[in-house]
Amino acid sequence: MTTRSVSRPRPGARRTIGLVGGLALAAVTLTACSSGDSGDSGDSATASGSATASGSGSGSSAEKLSGTVTVFAAASLKESFTSLGKTFEKEHPGTKVSFNFGGSDSLAASITSGAPADVFAAASPKTMKTVTDAKAAKGDPATFVRNQLEIATLPGNPKKIATLKDLTRSGLKVALCAKEVPCGSAAQTALDGAGLKLTPVSYEQDVKGALTKVELKEVDASVVYRTDVKAAGGKVEGVEFPESKKAINDYPIALLKNAPNAEAATAFIDLVTSARGQKALGQAGFLKP
Repeated sequence: MTTRSVSRPRPGARRTIGLVGGLALAAVTLTACSSGDSGDSGDSATASGSATASGSGSGSSAEKLSGTVTVFAAASLKESFTSLGKTFEKEHPGTKVSFNFGGSDSLAASITSGAPADVFAAASPKTMKTVTDAKAAKGDPATFVRNQLEIATLPGNPKKIATLKDLTRSGLKVALCAKEVPCGSAAQTALDGAGLKLTPVSYEQDVKGALTKVELKEVDASVVYRTDVKAAGGKVEGVEFPESKKAINDYPIALLKNAPNAEAATAFIDLVTSARGQKALGQAGFLKP
């Protein structure tokens, strides 16, 4: 019981009036106990209130994140980022992750033109540089994964494509990403390294477009990322080629300077770069940074 400055008659004191003194003693004792109990309760309430405040403070670190996180990301990140977005929303109730997937070059152009976004995940340092040169990123971008090219063919590989050189065969219809898109730039690097010249039947604005051409049987093959071949499942078949090792793309991610929801955006980037995020990306076929 908390010590209180309450006047108490000593047990051994003599009383001038027995009964009245006894009653007075009882009254004082009850008052003292009542005062003491009230003090304990008040102290407990204060402690409890402090504990609750402290508890809610520590617990609110996850709860305080709210609102929409807008992520502009390379098309090849669609499957893995969509999954990570669901994980983020589950761990932070009240948040929503909205994605804009596409060619990194067009996404970078949108960002530098003022499109509202919180995070940019590009498929190459070159496209990220467009954003950093415009001072639209906050801090230095971090490379979080890398990606390697593969040849996507129809299931069963009916044209028997085994090498990059096979894509130059007469009569073979091939789709490539546009040269300004990271997957197209990487494909051109691989072709140049092998001393090959290839004229595709179409140039696509992002890697998913090049892959879709094969899935719809509009072309015999396309050069895409290994992650896209994996994501397509049985719709296409992947063919590895050694030249791809010299055309691997680094993927940088950055918080944008004018991010409308910077706090939640930072938390999303933390998830992507965490061990759990890296595991999910690795399972999708991405290489470690």
